[in-house]
Amino acid sequence: MTDASALAEALLRASDGATLLPLPSDADPAFDLVQAFAVADRVRNARLARGEIPVGYKIGFTNRRIWPLYGVFAPIWGTVWRHTTQLLDGTRVRTSLSGLSQPRLEPEIVFGLKDAPRAGMDNEAIVGCIDWVAHGFEIVHTHFADWRFKLADCFADDALHGRLFVGPRVPIARFADPVAELRALRVELLRDGEAIDRGEASIVLDGPVDALRQWVDAMHAQPQHWPIRAGDVVTTGTITDAWPMKPGMSFATRLSDGRLSALTLECAPS
Repeated sequence: MTDASALAEALLRASDGATLLPLPSDADPAFDLVQAFAVADRVRNARLARGEIPVGYKIGFTNRRIWPLYGVFAPIWGTVWRHTTQLLDGTRVRTSLSGLSQPRLEPEIVFGLKDAPRAGMDNEAIVGCIDWVAHGFEIVHTHFADWRFKLADCFADDALHGRLFVGPRVPIARFADPVAELRALRVELLRDGEAIDRGEASIVLDGPVDALRQWVDAMHAQPQHWPIRAGDVVTTGTITDAWPMKPGMSFATRLSDGRLSALTLECAPS
């Protein structure tokens, strides 16, 4: 049986130092999602105790296309924090990769909540809880070598969250049918000016609103689920693969829907 407290402390140290750890699932083949959530809960509480402020959540591994690439076949989630989240005034951001472990970039759809959604809601009711929608970049990273892990390892490791950059926010009311229109969104990802990947948002558990609804149900199914509050920011998962980042690289997106702003992210030189 994994020592949840010891693993939580080790993961927090690895996060603070951008260092690598052995896989919990290698040390304990029985390490499962129940144990992983207990570890993640301890990490979250330790962050709260040292003054870190949660501003919402990230949902990970919602893109079914990439499940076979990572050997992970179900969604995960983790907390996003005030110090890891930036609401952009414009469409360009420059960031250092310092403090990140094996970072990768993900283009996503992000929601801002005006009301706290409840378990069992349908898509229409979930839309009624949304204030705004935006395109965002999440930088994900892992403290396990070579991006090799199992689902429970990812869950314990802050759901791989590194940083979140949220583009200009658009009122959800600007979408006549948010569920269908966001499902149809197409994203092209460019690195250093060259197109490297593309995807349609329907790959994200059938669409961003669908992903949000399914995550709300999954969160409330936890015996000690974390609170979902009005004002929370929730990012719904990558629409392309997650692409490795290095200092000096530049990433940009092209979007099929002009209501949402394409973004450019520049990685500062080392």
